[in-house]
Amino acid sequence: MSKPAKNTICLWYDGGAEEAANFYAETFPDSSVTAVHRAPADFPSGKKGDVLTVEFTVLGIPCLGLNGGPAFKHCEAFSFQVATEDQAETDRYWNAIVNNGGQESACGWCKDKWGLSWQITPVVLTNAYTNSDPAVAQRAFEAMMTMTKIDVAAIEAAVSG
Repeated sequence: MSKPAKNTICLWYDGGAEEAANFYAETFPDSSVTAVHRAPADFPSGKKGDVLTVEFTVLGIPCLGLNGGPAFKHCEAFSFQVATEDQAETDRYWNAIVNNGGQESACGWCKDKWGLSWQITPVVLTNAYTNSDPAVAQRAFEAMMTMTKIDVAAIEAAVSG
Protein backbone atom coordinates (compact mmCIF):
# COMPACT_ATOMS: atom_id res chain seq x y z
CA MET A 1 0.00 0.00 0.00
CA SER A 2 1.42 3.39 -1.00
CA LYS A 3 1.65 6.29 1.40
CA PRO A 4 -1.08 8.86 0.64
CA ALA A 5 -0.18 12.45 -0.20
CA LYS A 6 -0.04 14.71 2.85
CA ASN A 7 -2.63 17.02 1.25
CA THR A 8 -5.18 15.83 -1.28
CA ILE A 9 -8.06 17.71 -2.87
CA CYS A 10 -11.31 15.82 -2.25
CA LEU A 11 -13.93 16.41 -4.95
CA TRP A 12 -17.51 15.30 -4.31
CA TYR A 13 -19.39 13.64 -7.16
CA ASP A 14 -22.87 12.25 -7.55
CA GLY A 15 -21.69 8.90 -8.88
CA GLY A 16 -19.37 10.26 -11.60
CA ALA A 17 -15.98 10.21 -9.86
CA GLU A 18 -14.48 7.40 -11.93
CA GLU A 19 -15.70 8.81 -15.26
CA ALA A 20 -14.43 12.28 -14.32
CA ALA A 21 -11.03 10.98 -13.21
CA ASN A 22 -10.64 9.03 -16.45
CA PHE A 23 -11.56 12.12 -18.49
CA TYR A 24 -9.03 14.29 -16.64
CA ALA A 25 -6.33 11.62 -17.07
CA GLU A 26 -7.00 11.45 -20.82
CA THR A 27 -7.17 15.24 -21.24
CA PHE A 28 -4.33 16.71 -19.20
CA PRO A 29 -0.63 15.86 -19.03
CA ASP A 30 0.82 14.64 -15.72
CA SER A 31 -2.60 13.20 -14.90
CA SER A 32 -3.62 9.64 -14.09
CA VAL A 33 -6.04 7.43 -12.22
CA THR A 34 -4.12 5.58 -9.53
CA ALA A 35 -6.81 3.62 -7.66
CA VAL A 36 -10.52 2.86 -7.63
CA HIS A 37 -12.01 1.79 -4.29
CA ARG A 38 -15.35 0.07 -3.92
CA ALA A 39 -17.62 0.44 -0.92
CA PRO A 40 -17.22 -2.41 1.59
CA ALA A 41 -20.86 -1.99 2.63
CA ASP A 42 -24.00 -0.08 1.69
CA PHE A 43 -23.83 3.69 2.23
CA PRO A 44 -26.39 6.53 1.97
CA SER A 45 -25.93 7.08 -1.77
CA GLY A 46 -24.88 3.60 -2.87
CA LYS A 47 -24.53 -0.09 -2.35
CA LYS A 48 -21.76 -2.45 -1.35
CA GLY A 49 -19.42 -2.84 -4.33
CA ASP A 50 -20.22 0.56 -5.92
CA VAL A 51 -17.28 2.86 -6.63
CA LEU A 52 -16.87 4.91 -3.47
CA THR A 53 -13.60 6.78 -4.07
CA VAL A 54 -11.17 7.26 -6.92
CA GLU A 55 -7.59 8.37 -6.41
CA PHE A 56 -6.28 10.43 -9.31
CA THR A 57 -3.87 13.19 -10.26
CA VAL A 58 -4.71 16.24 -12.38
CA LEU A 59 -1.71 18.14 -13.74
CA GLY A 60 0.38 16.78 -10.87
CA ILE A 61 -2.18 17.62 -8.17
CA PRO A 62 -3.35 14.64 -6.08
CA CYS A 63 -7.13 14.35 -5.88
CA LEU A 64 -9.70 12.02 -4.41
CA GLY A 65 -13.07 11.72 -6.09
CA LEU A 66 -15.79 10.79 -3.60
CA ASN A 67 -19.11 9.46 -4.89
CA GLY A 68 -21.04 11.04 -2.05
CA GLY A 69 -24.40 11.45 -3.77
CA PRO A 70 -26.51 14.47 -4.72
CA ALA A 71 -26.27 16.38 -1.43
CA PHE A 72 -23.45 18.74 -2.47
CA LYS A 73 -22.70 20.38 -5.81
CA HIS A 74 -19.54 21.95 -7.20
CA CYS A 75 -19.49 25.73 -7.48
CA GLU A 76 -17.19 28.43 -8.81
CA ALA A 77 -15.72 28.95 -5.33
CA PHE A 78 -13.33 26.12 -6.29
CA SER A 79 -11.71 25.82 -9.69
CA PHE A 80 -8.66 24.40 -11.37
CA GLN A 81 -6.65 27.12 -13.09
CA VAL A 82 -4.68 25.75 -16.03
CA ALA A 83 -1.86 27.95 -17.37
CA THR A 84 -1.59 27.49 -21.14
CA GLU A 85 1.31 28.44 -23.37
CA ASP A 86 -0.54 29.38 -26.57
CA GLN A 87 -3.88 29.44 -28.37
CA ALA A 88 -3.58 25.81 -29.50
CA GLU A 89 -3.20 24.56 -25.92
CA THR A 90 -5.96 26.90 -24.73
CA ASP A 91 -8.29 25.61 -27.45
CA ARG A 92 -7.41 21.97 -26.76
CA TYR A 93 -8.31 22.07 -23.05
CA TRP A 94 -11.28 24.41 -23.44
CA ASN A 95 -12.78 22.35 -26.25
CA ALA A 96 -12.16 19.07 -24.43
CA ILE A 97 -14.10 20.31 -21.39
CA VAL A 98 -16.91 22.13 -23.20
CA ASN A 99 -17.40 19.51 -25.92
CA ASN A 100 -17.64 16.72 -23.34
CA GLY A 101 -20.93 17.98 -21.91
CA GLY A 102 -19.46 21.06 -20.24
CA GLN A 103 -20.43 24.68 -20.60
CA GLU A 104 -18.73 27.97 -21.40
CA SER A 105 -18.58 30.83 -18.96
CA ALA A 106 -16.86 34.22 -18.98
CA CYS A 107 -13.22 35.32 -18.88
CA GLY A 108 -11.67 31.93 -19.61
CA TRP A 109 -13.85 29.96 -17.20
CA CYS A 110 -15.80 26.86 -18.14
CA LYS A 111 -17.45 23.96 -16.32
CA ASP A 112 -17.06 20.29 -17.00
CA LYS A 113 -20.06 17.97 -17.21
CA TRP A 114 -19.75 17.18 -13.50
CA GLY A 115 -20.04 20.88 -12.57
CA LEU A 116 -16.37 21.44 -11.72
CA SER A 117 -15.06 24.86 -12.78
CA TRP A 118 -11.90 25.33 -14.82
CA GLN A 119 -9.99 28.50 -15.68
CA ILE A 120 -8.16 27.95 -18.94
CA THR A 121 -5.72 30.85 -18.67
CA PRO A 122 -3.02 31.64 -21.22
CA VAL A 123 0.22 32.81 -19.59
CA VAL A 124 0.15 35.86 -21.88
CA LEU A 125 -3.09 36.96 -20.16
CA THR A 126 -1.70 36.59 -16.65
CA ASN A 127 1.45 38.48 -17.64
CA ALA A 128 -0.65 41.21 -19.26
CA TYR A 129 -3.10 41.96 -16.46
CA THR A 130 -0.28 41.89 -13.90
CA ASN A 131 1.93 44.18 -16.04
CA SER A 132 3.70 46.95 -14.13
CA ASP A 133 2.31 49.47 -16.65
CA PRO A 134 -1.23 50.21 -15.42
CA ALA A 135 -2.42 51.11 -18.94
CA VAL A 136 -1.28 47.76 -20.33
CA ALA A 137 -2.86 45.88 -17.43
CA GLN A 138 -6.13 47.78 -17.87
CA ARG A 139 -6.32 47.17 -21.63
CA ALA A 140 -5.64 43.45 -21.18
CA PHE A 141 -8.16 43.18 -18.34
CA GLU A 142 -10.84 45.01 -20.31
CA ALA A 143 -10.22 42.78 -23.34
CA MET A 144 -10.50 39.67 -21.15
CA MET A 145 -13.82 40.89 -19.73
CA THR A 146 -15.40 40.65 -23.22
CA MET A 147 -14.34 37.01 -23.79
CA THR A 148 -15.56 33.54 -23.00
CA LYS A 149 -12.58 31.43 -24.17
CA ILE A 150 -9.47 33.60 -24.09
CA ASP A 151 -8.25 34.85 -27.47
CA VAL A 152 -4.45 35.08 -27.22
CA ALA A 153 -4.11 37.32 -30.30
CA ALA A 154 -6.68 39.77 -28.90
CA ILE A 155 -4.83 39.92 -25.56
CA GLU A 156 -1.53 40.51 -27.40
CA ALA A 157 -3.22 43.29 -29.41
CA ALA A 158 -4.53 44.87 -26.19
CA VAL A 159 -1.01 44.78 -24.71
CA SER A 160 0.37 46.51 -27.79
CA GLY A 161 -2.30 49.16 -27.56
